[in-house]
Amino acid sequence: MEQKDYYEILEVDKNATQREVKEAYRKLAFQYHPDRNKDNPAAATRMKEINEAYGALSDAEKRRQYDELRQTFGSSAYGQFRQTYSEQDIFRGSDIHQIFEELSKAFGFRSFDEIFRETYGPVYKTFEFRRPGAFGRVFFASSAGGPHAQPRVPLGGNLGRLLNYALRKHWGVELPERGKDLKDTITISPALAGSGGKIVYSSRLTVKELIVTIPPGIRPRQRIRLKGMGGSGKGGGEPGDLYVRVRIRNPVFQKIRDFFGKLLSLDIRSSR
Repeated sequence: MEQKDYYEILEVDKNATQREVKEAYRKLAFQYHPDRNKDNPAAATRMKEINEAYGALSDAEKRRQYDELRQTFGSSAYGQFRQTYSEQDIFRGSDIHQIFEELSKAFGFRSFDEIFRETYGPVYKTFEFRRPGAFGRVFFASSAGGPHAQPRVPLGGNLGRLLNYALRKHWGVELPERGKDLKDTITISPALAGSGGKIVYSSRLTVKELIVTIPPGIRPRQRIRLKGMGGSGKGGGEPGDLYVRVRIRNPVFQKIRDFFGKLLSLDIRSSR
C-alpha cells in the first residue's frame, strides 16, 4: 500500500494541537478547493489527501491509534492504519462539513454536498459527518413513478427512525440502512504479537469462526477491522464491520499455559 504521513500532508508537526490541525486544514482546504482549481486535476487528488488526513487527525481516538502505529511501524503506519479504518470510518463524525460550509459562505463556493458528491461519487452517500442538529440528511428527487428517496448520508437515532417510518407508511419506501458495527476482544500470545500470523477467532457476537491476520508488532488495545463481519444491513444496506481489540497475554501466564499444554499432550500420549 502507498506510504503516506498524515502530519506531512497537513504540513503540521506531530505535536500540533487540535486547534493547529484544524487551522492547517482550513488553510489547505481553501488553497486546493475545487472551485479555485478547476483547471488543475492534481489539486483534486491533493484535496482528497488533505480531507483524509484531517478526518484522521481531528479525531482524538483515531489520532492516538495512528500515533501508536507511527511509533511501531514508522513509514508503514499509513498502511497499517488503513487496514483498520476505511474511508467511511475516517470521515465518520468529522466536522469537515462545517468547514466547507464556512468556505462556501465566505467565498461563494459551491455547497459541501455538491463538492463531495463530485469528488467521491457514489461512495459519498455512505459518509457520516458531524452536523449541527442532525447526524445526516436525505434528499428527495421527483420521478414519473412518484416520490423517490435516495439517501446521501445515513440518518441515525430517533430522527432516522421517524423518517423511515414516514417513508414506509406513505410511499412504501425503505431507506437502506447500514448494519451496526460490532466490537469484541481477541487474546493472542506475545509470540504471535511480535511475529504476526493467522489465528482462528470464534466470534461470540456473530457466532462465526473467522481467520484473523495479526500484523507483526501489533500492540495491546490496537484494533483490527474485519470488513462486513458486523451486523446485517436493512433494506439492502451493507453489513457493518467487526472491530476486535487486541489483548496480549501476560508472558508469565503464557508460560503456564504452554506448560500445562505440554503436560496434557504427554498424558494423551501415555494413555494410548
